Amino acid sequence: MSATPDPRTTTASGADVRVRFCPSPTGLPHVGLIRTVLFNWAYARHNGGKLVFRIEDTDAARDSEESYQQLLDALRWMNIDWDEGVEVGGPHAPYRQSQRHDIYREVLDKLVAAGAVYESYSTAEEIDARNEANGRAKQLGYDNFDRDLTEEQRAAFRAEGRQPAWRLRVPDHDLSYVDLIRGEVTFPAGSFPDFVLVRAGGVPLYPFVNPVDDALMGITHVIRGEDLMPSTARQLALYSALVDAGVTTFIPRFGHMPLVLGETGNKKLSKRDPQADLFLQREKGFIHEGLLNYLSLLGWSLSHDRDVFSLEEMIAAFDIADVNPNPARFDQKKAEAINGDHIRMLDADDFAARIVPYLAGAGLIAEEPSAEHRAIIAAAAPLVQERVQLLGEVPGMLGFLFVSNVDYAEDALKGLPANAAEVLTASVRALEPVDDFTAAGVQAALSSALVDELGLKPRVAYGPPRVALTGRRVSPPLFESMELLGKDETLRRLNALVAHLG
Repeated sequence: MSATPDPRTTTASGADVRVRFCPSPTGLPHVGLIRTVLFNWAYARHNGGKLVFRIEDTDAARDSEESYQQLLDALRWMNIDWDEGVEVGGPHAPYRQSQRHDIYREVLDKLVAAGAVYESYSTAEEIDARNEANGRAKQLGYDNFDRDLTEEQRAAFRAEGRQPAWRLRVPDHDLSYVDLIRGEVTFPAGSFPDFVLVRAGGVPLYPFVNPVDDALMGITHVIRGEDLMPSTARQLALYSALVDAGVTTFIPRFGHMPLVLGETGNKKLSKRDPQADLFLQREKGFIHEGLLNYLSLLGWSLSHDRDVFSLEEMIAAFDIADVNPNPARFDQKKAEAINGDHIRMLDADDFAARIVPYLAGAGLIAEEPSAEHRAIIAAAAPLVQERVQLLGEVPGMLGFLFVSNVDYAEDALKGLPANAAEVLTASVRALEPVDDFTAAGVQAALSSALVDELGLKPRVAYGPPRVALTGRRVSPPLFESMELLGKDETLRRLNALVAHLG
């Protein structure tokens, strides 16, 4: 029979909900990290509660200020805000672990006074030797040897110059909790030994500082990845001691989100996978609305028949209890398709503004475009908004508008019909007398000359002019493109390809 969850577990709901996002500033932000903060943020916003953003930066060898700034950049780009924490402050500052060592020392003192922790002098070699002598498997680790040391034995170790680590006295009974996503979970008594909270020399470890920060900051719901689920047993044991010692009054609820798998196989999406690189996805041209929509589908859905929705709709409907515990697979093509849907939902002016950095990044315009270029962008943006899935596709689609000489793509030239020069020459003759050089006027002239008079099918008729103007087989609508370029430039480009074909 399973144990009963601790009755001191929080029952907080609504505005009393407090969740947290506590990454380590190591490496680039990845999509799994963003899904974690997204689910916490959505849960807080749905309930009218609070999201706390703190930094776990006690690993000096791996933590970096650059990574910290990248975390801030990532959250700001994704438009995910927080109520307390780094950069915004709050009643539980500081929000960086590296600045909280005095706090951890005070909490340790309270646990010592409550008898919840004890001095441990055993070395790794001594633990291994005892296990071998007792016929105990080495992988079982620490044998709780120091738990019952006498004061005389502790004094003898100190006399040898040894410094103690501090271990938590783990309860000798089953530990249970009801996972917000997975239901009741029980860790049998004896499934893990007393564990170190503070190393010899006074260095506090992650299994200590993480729950302590949660306790002191009043975190009611810990929502995190499935890979951290095994550590919950230790956290429950420590939380029980923190309540007994008067550090906090309740134990939080835990929910463990499903793993995100790579596109193939059954392995967790690696930080080294291109799909995992958040900034690479931004570079490709994801907008935050589209990427967040897709990430929300990695374990949750708004309804069984609808994949595209706004963040506002997600917040209104989101409940962590609705998250599916089964692994979710990252599908790049589906992510891009959903992003394309969100691109089409943007206002025309918003879309035009968002493509500017991509055009500038391709060297087509200045970072601060001229008035002329802004006018071209405003006129051209609607021609591609319905056709792209990523903003990074726009420079290839609109680049022809910002260059003097067109580079002809090899596949575009190979795809030209044998009579391409004849088609281009006929196009020039048809357009030269056109005074109404609008999309409608251009279409009427070309249709008459190429389709009616030469008897060409539209696909054959308009292919050569398209390559002449843009250098590509696929481009924005041909007649609108000609209108944007103007009559003189259109005729010049048509003649240029004739000359190129020789």
